[in-house]
Amino acid sequence: MTTRSAAALASGTANTAKLFVAALAFTSAYVGFSAYHSANSATQPVTTITLSARETPISAPARRTSPAAREGEVSVDAVPDGGAGCAGSYVARSVVVNPDPDQAVSYAWRLTRWSPAIRTWRTYLVDHDGSAAARRTVEWRPQMSGNPGWYRVELAVKGAATVRSERFEVSC
Repeated sequence: MTTRSAAALASGTANTAKLFVAALAFTSAYVGFSAYHSANSATQPVTTITLSARETPISAPARRTSPAAREGEVSVDAVPDGGAGCAGSYVARSVVVNPDPDQAVSYAWRLTRWSPAIRTWRTYLVDHDGSAAARRTVEWRPQMSGNPGWYRVELAVKGAATVRSERFEVSC
């Protein structure tokens, strides 16, 4: 038993000594590299940059790009999104008035496209939503890609009449 313990102790001591020597070698190499790098590094020349600014007066007051949403109307504005070709983003806004304020109201947005072949408006995109508020300003952002033509946005509120936007043209 004693010889086995002595052998384990001697083996552990040898491993500890090896790890200590390896750590010492790594540390001295790191310190030597750092000293070499510091000795060879020269200071970089300083470059002075002078910045200037000028004041430009505002010639016209800032105006809001999109009109405020109103009850019974749907307004549609193009949103510049940087898309190429026929890609286009739009924002439709309106005000939803809940016919029964004690209950939640559901509403649906519909983007319709004019079909010259059958001379009628056809559904292109649909989105559904809802609200528990008595009155709420709502917004929808439909996106179209590669399909020029005449469009309009409809907002159908459950228990109320459907309202439609003016038609607008998407062209490439």
